[in-house]
Amino acid sequence: MFGALIPVGFEGGHGTAAGLAEVFIEKGWPDGVHLALGSATVGVVAGVSIGMALINWAARKRYCRGAAEQCVTSGTCGDGIVPKEARESAGFLTFRSESVETLAVHLAVVAVAVLIGFGLKTGLKSIEGLWLSDPKNAILGSFPLFPLAMLGGVVVQKLFDKFDHRGVLDRGTMQRLQGLALDYLIVAALATLKIDAIISNLAPFLILMAAGIAWNVWCVVFLARRRLPDAWFERSIAEFGQSTGVTATGILLLRVADPKLETTAPDAFGYKQLLHEPFMGGGLWTSTVIPLLYLFRHNPWPIWWITIGALGIWLFVRFVLFRRTWAPEAGE
Repeated sequence: MFGALIPVGFEGGHGTAAGLAEVFIEKGWPDGVHLALGSATVGVVAGVSIGMALINWAARKRYCRGAAEQCVTSGTCGDGIVPKEARESAGFLTFRSESVETLAVHLAVVAVAVLIGFGLKTGLKSIEGLWLSDPKNAILGSFPLFPLAMLGGVVVQKLFDKFDHRGVLDRGTMQRLQGLALDYLIVAALATLKIDAIISNLAPFLILMAAGIAWNVWCVVFLARRRLPDAWFERSIAEFGQSTGVTATGILLLRVADPKLETTAPDAFGYKQLLHEPFMGGGLWTSTVIPLLYLFRHNPWPIWWITIGALGIWLFVRFVLFRRTWAPEAGE
């Protein structure tokens, strides 16, 4: 299960690591919670710091079109405070205050999505209990709540898309709730982090973190420029940010590298998310990998073949279904 710290911490982030806390404890490895949170912290810090170093390197090498003038043209550098003249509205009040508080309604909608996810988790646990003899070998019952709550969010969104003809849900307000929850989640997760758990596993932890970061850097500086058809650096730096931190880190680095969104990288990154997010980054695979590793702890080969099969499918898609010569851009 130690190897799963990379997808859980790097790809999933603090949200996934905290969401899997109960699963780690159920499977008899409580230290895994703190190691996963430590992995997520290393990933976010490395994603931003090394990502910015790679952007500076690409700007000097003329691989990156927009990074050089980012600080001058966008005003996003400095202490992180938005200038007064550039500040935007956080959201709109869609209900009259004498009737109901708009923020309370939006928070209640989030609660309904979580409740649907909780119902799905309870149902899965009950179904699996019909044939499962040892609760420790549970897969469906060990499925964490947060991806099921995401499915609940999809259900709620579809209902509002169909029946909310007056637009009572405001996107900006929902984004503020999202950011609020994520920030408090990260702070709470770090506050509960046990340093002793990391210190007692320091050597393998550092080896795994170094290997994960080195792999992602190698993908940017070597693999991406030989495999991607255009805007190779902008595309790869977004993937680097997401693969070490979270999606928000990837978008942050992409906006620094391509502040005016002039390349194909933003569209490519966005379309990729449709396939990526349901499985990785807190999706189905990231959520089930710990229960699966525990179930096959005496014979890990099934997990190996699942990952090799996934890699084979994408290689088939690339080299068979989408055959074409992808050469580096001129002058590289």
